Amino acid sequence: MLEARRVLDQVWRPDPANPLITPELLRVFAHSGSYVVGIHRDGRMVGFCLGFLAAAGLHSHIAGVDDSVRGRNIGFAVKLHQRAWALARGITTVTWTFDPLVSRNAYFNLAKLGAAPSEYLADFYGAMQDEVNAGTESDRLLVRWELAGEHAVGSAAGTPRSVTVDSAGAHAVVGLDAKPDGRPAVGRRDGDTVLVRIPAEIETLRRTDPSLARAWRYALREVLGGLMAEGHTVTGFTRDGWYVIDKRQERQA
Repeated sequence: MLEARRVLDQVWRPDPANPLITPELLRVFAHSGSYVVGIHRDGRMVGFCLGFLAAAGLHSHIAGVDDSVRGRNIGFAVKLHQRAWALARGITTVTWTFDPLVSRNAYFNLAKLGAAPSEYLADFYGAMQDEVNAGTESDRLLVRWELAGEHAVGSAAGTPRSVTVDSAGAHAVVGLDAKPDGRPAVGRRDGDTVLVRIPAEIETLRRTDPSLARAWRYALREVLGGLMAEGHTVTGFTRDGWYVIDKRQERQA
């Protein structure tokens, strides 16, 4: 359990006086039948994931992968293990949250795994004290992963849910884009399909230009959060950083 805390601390670098989770609590989760899984390489834990039972099925609360193994599909392997673990217990839905401004996570969750956003949560956790999230409001997308659904099955077979700006159609409108100076430009939301851009490296932007990073937070909340609050469906995320929203589809509850 101490190794799990080490992995999470290495990823998020929290205030030592305010750990993300304690070994004692992890032991309780494990003993009570929650999803508590560590990934080991050469005798050392390099990844960790915690999930617990919730109304919708399993809620995957936190996961982290050591920097030494990033880019080696460890995170993907963990999610496939989580899917198999859940299905073996009759659980068909997994939920989790992520920061909708982090492009690589949006692509991983929506395209590679085939999860579907169900709710935009403004400042969900309130002020956070770890180095990754400190100084920014903690907006999150809640996603649902329907484990027996078409996209999750395709994901498990290695086929991502691929969408492109071109595939969105000639009549798509741009709801959010970047100006030449990098600032967000709120556009139209009156088309059947709306494209919403996010920066490529928001985490770098938070360090180098916090005010610009905050401007993107508020713009995305207004546009993507507003569209989702109206009941519209996020149908995918492109590799080059666009959310695709289809206003003709009703989002699953």
